[in-house]
Amino acid sequence: MGRDTPSYGLVGLIGIAGKRGGAPGMALSRAVFGQRGNLLPGSLIWIARWGWETINAVTGACALLTVLDILLGVKTNTALVVATLLLFVITTFAISGLGIRAVQRCNTWATCLFGAFSVLVLGHLIVETDWGTVFGQDAGPASAMVAGVGLIAAGGISWVPSAPDFTRYLPPSASSAAIVRNTVGCAGIVVLPLVLMGVVMASATPDLASATDPVSFLGEILPLWLAVPYLLIALVGTLLINSMSMYSAGFTAQTLGFRVPRHWAVSINAAISLIFGSVLMLAATGFMGPFVTFLSLLAVAFSAWLGVFGADMLRRTEYDTEALLDTTPTSAYWYRGGFSPAAVAAWTVGLGTGLLFTSSDWFTGPFADGNPIGEYGLGWVATIAVSGVLYAALPKPPVHRPASTKAPAAMAI
Repeated sequence: MGRDTPSYGLVGLIGIAGKRGGAPGMALSRAVFGQRGNLLPGSLIWIARWGWETINAVTGACALLTVLDILLGVKTNTALVVATLLLFVITTFAISGLGIRAVQRCNTWATCLFGAFSVLVLGHLIVETDWGTVFGQDAGPASAMVAGVGLIAAGGISWVPSAPDFTRYLPPSASSAAIVRNTVGCAGIVVLPLVLMGVVMASATPDLASATDPVSFLGEILPLWLAVPYLLIALVGTLLINSMSMYSAGFTAQTLGFRVPRHWAVSINAAISLIFGSVLMLAATGFMGPFVTFLSLLAVAFSAWLGVFGADMLRRTEYDTEALLDTTPTSAYWYRGGFSPAAVAAWTVGLGTGLLFTSSDWFTGPFADGNPIGEYGLGWVATIAVSGVLYAALPKPPVHRPASTKAPAAMAI
């Protein structure tokens, strides 16, 4: 699976917590940060999901617009952009409401189809590419390659807090090793061909980095018989991925204290992705710049939570389901005024450390240059290391009520 394997390995490892606690990721996070302390990383992760769902919406809308252009010669205009975005968001919302079993079943088929067509596209590109020209180019800097690997890894890390949302349905007897193995293996079916395709496409399309959208160039470099079905399958896959993201976003919103049905919580994310998607497609001068910047900051935001939660998993093997739902001072996870000082401090310091080493179009930390961590785009690695080590070293507040000895049932929140 290449160098992106570790990030999806982290998704599988955190997914083990869902099996142990039978609850969504951000609900389990209450046991780590405290009932009130969990609002800090929870709010940031919920906001970060807005950006990811916006990227998905824009990608899906661009895929549909490209197909319309290729087949019918329909040119993009403002009304059509808004219409395609609205159609994508409404469809995403509808799919997310079908339930976890339907979403998982659809994703299985979509993953296999998308993986197969990606391999087919990759084969076509390999045959058609002028490799003499490719190998005649000067090698890029090692720092750019490592930073690129980190950006790819950010895609996997963005799923880490959501992993328990889906593994919570597994019985306690489910194999932890199988959770990690299947997560990495299934992700590799799609990710590996896409990474290889990106390498070849970057050579075939030198101005790819400045493209105004992420998919229209496919209509130029692929034959019609391959471009149309691939774009349609990519559209379906993006819809399903976004549905899973919104499914988890609903849980995250509920853990933040929004006492509304999950479909109302999801509708907030849907509306935001529609607004932000319209701005990105109609006002932004390019796609890749904002996308890379978003991934850079996303990786740091999610890594701060990952470091603390992951370190906590090393010492905690079960969760008190009743205490997770009890948001009053009587909860075993109330700690000190609703906060776990160790977790909140480690998360804050880890997040700040990562930002210090991060460089982007929107924000550049003071240590983004002049050292390997900043130059190689490893701010997210520093975030995980600092937050995890600090949390492990700090004294933890006591849990005032013993965890339930009963097998946890899946929480429906």
